[in-house]
Amino acid sequence: MKARCRSIAPGAASLLIPIILCALATPPVRAAAIDDSVPAPEFIAQLELRAAAAKPREQCFLYAQLVHSMTQLAGKQFGEGDFEHGSATLKKINHYAQLIQGNMANDTKRLKDAEMLMQHTTSHLGMYVRQASADDRAALQATLTQLDHIHDELLSQVFNH
Repeated sequence: MKARCRSIAPGAASLLIPIILCALATPPVRAAAIDDSVPAPEFIAQLELRAAAAKPREQCFLYAQLVHSMTQLAGKQFGEGDFEHGSATLKKINHYAQLIQGNMANDTKRLKDAEMLMQHTTSHLGMYVRQASADDRAALQATLTQLDHIHDELLSQVFNH
């Protein structure tokens, strides 16, 4: 049995190749929307207020945003040698991570968004762990372990809904 092979017209192939390459090089819309800049303290304070005042359905995602923003800040602080503020930021990350766990069941509205943001955050924190000094590595690794666990729970919740 011979397999039939259809050929594409030479002109059509030259049009398809740039389109395919462009599509492969373009990140998904949601991934592109994640802001990796280090947030200003005012932004974090406003986000904390919004999360505290939000409806339970919205809190999980807002807490995930806080964890992400604070992870970016902690990475900057540790990178600059500001270990005191970096450790304080890690404690806040742990606090908000616990709040994510407590609000997971309430937030079905943006659960997938929270999961994607948490995956992105754990990826960045893993990079910070690899770059950290031996003294900082233990605290960062403990936070990463906690966030990995929360990410797994979020992923499980996404698949259950």
